[in-house]
Amino acid sequence: MFYITSTYPNEGKSTVSLELALAFSDNGKKALLIDADLRKSVSRQLIRTGSIEMGLSDYLVGRAQFDDVIAQSNIENFSMIFSGPIPPNPSEILDRERFKHLIETVKEKFDIVIIDTPPMGSVIDAAVIAKNCDGGIIVINSGQASYRQIRKTKEQLERADSKIIGCVLNKVDASNNDYYYGYYHK
Repeated sequence: MFYITSTYPNEGKSTVSLELALAFSDNGKKALLIDADLRKSVSRQLIRTGSIEMGLSDYLVGRAQFDDVIAQSNIENFSMIFSGPIPPNPSEILDRERFKHLIETVKEKFDIVIIDTPPMGSVIDAAVIAKNCDGGIIVINSGQASYRQIRKTKEQLERADSKIIGCVLNKVDASNNDYYYGYYHK
């Protein structure tokens, strides 16, 4: 079970989360993507689905059961839990026993679980989620995030006893590839 976060909004963490979950499902793993960005979800924009009535926030406040929030897709081995309506207290409901119970349930039912979290620079939700995961990935938008802010994100996750397994440098300008060209031709 892995969380995906970033320092700032719009660094591409939701797209990275989706593509990672789809890559695992393409390789025969039963994958689940949980959209835990309860404040500003973009997953419905990324994934075309039919009617979704219940989401993660509905489950966390007790309005829905586990089976009510699992959205089966037409992609083999891929399922999703959408965020649901915006609750008044996202950090608080993510830190309850019900979220921990959900984590234990999905660990039993899926080979891989990817949790798309809010950016760390905005709210603390990602750190609350991260402490329940095996590890996580920080998505960094090339040219946007400062070294100081990335280090602050890393330190916040470490204070939450979260394991960081790596990062994704996203939105790299591939047209300026002089460094790589020169490196490989020396």
